[in-house]
Amino acid sequence: MEKKAVSIISNNKTKNITEGIAKLAFQICAVLMIVAVFSITAYMIMKGAPALQKVGITDLLFKTLWKPTAATPSFGILYIILTSIVGTFCAILIGVPIGLLTAIFLAEVAPKPLAIIVQPAVELLAAIPSVIYGLLGLMVLNPIMYFFEQKIYANNNTHQFSGGANLISAIIVLTIMILPTVINISTSAIKAVPQKMKSASLALGATKMQTIFKIVIPAAKSGILSAIVLGVGRALGEAMAISLVSGSAVNMPLPFNSVRFLTTAIVSEMGYANGLHREVLFTIGLVLFVFIMIINLLLSFFVKKGMRQNG
Repeated sequence: MEKKAVSIISNNKTKNITEGIAKLAFQICAVLMIVAVFSITAYMIMKGAPALQKVGITDLLFKTLWKPTAATPSFGILYIILTSIVGTFCAILIGVPIGLLTAIFLAEVAPKPLAIIVQPAVELLAAIPSVIYGLLGLMVLNPIMYFFEQKIYANNNTHQFSGGANLISAIIVLTIMILPTVINISTSAIKAVPQKMKSASLALGATKMQTIFKIVIPAAKSGILSAIVLGVGRALGEAMAISLVSGSAVNMPLPFNSVRFLTTAIVSEMGYANGLHREVLFTIGLVLFVFIMIINLLLSFFVKKGMRQNG
């Protein structure tokens, strides 16, 4: 008996030490994440704020002329901001319904043998480097867009032909790139819904489709919104693929115009920029950072609000 008591006490001490070490490790990781976020925020503010003072907030954010290397330079980024907003919104508007319906199919409708084949294929899409998407868009999508551009603007002498590198091409590539994120996370959220909720709905006479859209989707709402958040972040932060298919010209974000996103503005000019021009590029990065933070905070607010309403 004494030996057993000693053994139990020893095991309890070992468990307490292990739990204490694990707790400390988690706390250190949490502190490091907080420090990283605040460090990035402070760095972006320090590097991006000086140009706001030198150029002026109004001139920088609300003017459309971008000529950073001219004798009298102009740093208006309104068209660049609008392009990022329009491109990201359209990609989410198209990609989220497709991704959500695909997730529903994989989690609730597809036969298991088919789901076993399709699920790894979707995960493989997430592993493909973004530059590959850009190259495929450049070689396949842009010629198709150029064909339609020629047909639509054949008698328009004022249109600047982009060779198919336009806003529509960028939106299509962004849509394809966010699909794996939306599908994978939404599928996991839908599968996490307790089976008893589905069984109860079916027992009350609801059809399978009614159960999916009236019970399963609302129950998995927080996970689906998380997928949308990550999709928005992917769309706003993409640079290489978009620079290959968008034309990277500062224009009004119209469907067949060559356009420049916030990310591509930084990538395309940072290599040779200096002085005030370089500082403005950091300010563009700050604007992008603020956009992503605002979107994340808004979506997090709606997620928490929905969770409170659902009890």
